[in-house]
Amino acid sequence: MVLGIIGAFLPLLPTTPFLLLASACFLRSSPKAAEWMLNNRYFGEYVRDFQENRGIPMGVKIRAIVIMWASLAVSAYVMPVPWARWLLLIPGAGVTIFLLRYKTRPATPPKA
Repeated sequence: MVLGIIGAFLPLLPTTPFLLLASACFLRSSPKAAEWMLNNRYFGEYVRDFQENRGIPMGVKIRAIVIMWASLAVSAYVMPVPWARWLLLIPGAGVTIFLLRYKTRPATPPKA
C-alpha cells in the first residue's frame, strides 16, 4: 500500500496496481484494514469501483492521462540517455490504451 501512495507522487511508479493488490491482500488477511481502505476518503471510491467493475469516471481518466504524459515528458527531458527516452513511450501508450478502453462510469448527479 505504501508503494501505491508513493506512486501517486513519483512518475513511472504505478499507483493503482499497488492499491488493488493491497486491497486484495487485505480482504484475505485483515478485514479491518480492507474496510479502512475501501472507506478511505482519497482513494476508497476508486478501489471499490474497480473491484465492482463499475468503471472509471471520465474526469479521472483524463486527469490520469494528462498527469502521466506530463510526468513522462519531464522524465524524458531529464533522462541523460537520449535513446532511452523513446522507451518511455511504451508504458505511456500502454496505460493510455488501457484507460481509454476500460469501462467509463456514467456521471453521477450532484448531491443536493
